Amino acid sequence: MKHLGFPLIALTVVLAVTALPAAAKTRVEIKDTQGMAVGTVTVSQQGPGVSLKLHLHDLPPGQHAIHFHQNPKCDAPDFKSAGPHFNPDSKKHGLENPEGHHAGDMQNFIIDVKGKADTTLEDNDVTLGDGAHSLFSNGGTAIVIHAKADDMKTDPSGNSGDRIACGVIAK
Repeated sequence: MKHLGFPLIALTVVLAVTALPAAAKTRVEIKDTQGMAVGTVTVSQQGPGVSLKLHLHDLPPGQHAIHFHQNPKCDAPDFKSAGPHFNPDSKKHGLENPEGHHAGDMQNFIIDVKGKADTTLEDNDVTLGDGAHSLFSNGGTAIVIHAKADDMKTDPSGNSGDRIACGVIAK
């Protein structure tokens, strides 16, 4: 009898693992304005929001803004095709803005003197699930890295400068 129960338990475990949401994690290739690969961002569902693991290289050193943009397009050389920040609630820009902030607004990050960044960021205002705050809504979104830091308050993009790298988030 013990041997009959073991396969059933194993089957139950396998079914539970395969029942996890397919969109719980997505890997995004990031390219610069010349179309060269400059790393990846892995976006994972974490609680009510998402976690971003940045593994970037060959980018200008310093503090940079990173945002989710509303269109799943990254047409070089300026990435304007990504559109404005992901903003399903029609709020103002900036994490420090008293009128609220775009769902796609995030903290700045640093690229070191060797042009690399290996860090983790969070955005608790978006999801990989369903609904208006899903990064997959409207066919997807984009991750855009800007030339400068975000001042966290100036509408519409925090004076963060040119778009220097981009990657599409899509199913």
